[in-house]
Amino acid sequence: MADGPDMKELEKRMDGAIASLKSEYAGLRSGRATISLLDPVTVNAYGSEMPLNQVGTVGVPDARTLSVQVWDKGLVSAVEKGIRESGLDLNPVTDGQTVRVPMPPMTEERRRDLAKLTGKYAEAAKVAIRNVRRDGMEEAKKAEGVSEDDQKRMSEEVQKLTDAKVKEIDQMHAQKEKEIMQV
Repeated sequence: MADGPDMKELEKRMDGAIASLKSEYAGLRSGRATISLLDPVTVNAYGSEMPLNQVGTVGVPDARTLSVQVWDKGLVSAVEKGIRESGLDLNPVTDGQTVRVPMPPMTEERRRDLAKLTGKYAEAAKVAIRNVRRDGMEEAKKAEGVSEDDQKRMSEEVQKLTDAKVKEIDQMHAQKEKEIMQV
């Protein structure tokens, strides 16, 4: 089986789609404060856009509050502005060199919208996995010097890997949806 699909490579590509989904899910607000919520926030610091975690320490003092301990006093207002303009509907409050970010309670409508969004993210990840599957199936068909039985076995291995990864995505989606809908 010198030719045929490289299963490790296919699995690595599928895991990349799952990692991407995890990072998208981390940025979705579930009503509880999590450090990863501020991952997409950038701050205009020292003449360039920098990730928030490179200008301060993000913490979770309680379930409904995030805090950012800004290292450079001159960047406090830039951090506050970056959070406010991030599109996360957050309203930061400055307290010395610390920027506190209270988490507003989520409405039922907002929860439903976020649940729909988790479904879109999950479906995009499944499409990426299916594209990797298609590539693997094509490699199995194009394998030279391999019997039909071996080609069929390779295709079955690719399908089995695909099914496992899609099931993992479904589990992640169900968990995130449950987390979002929880009041």
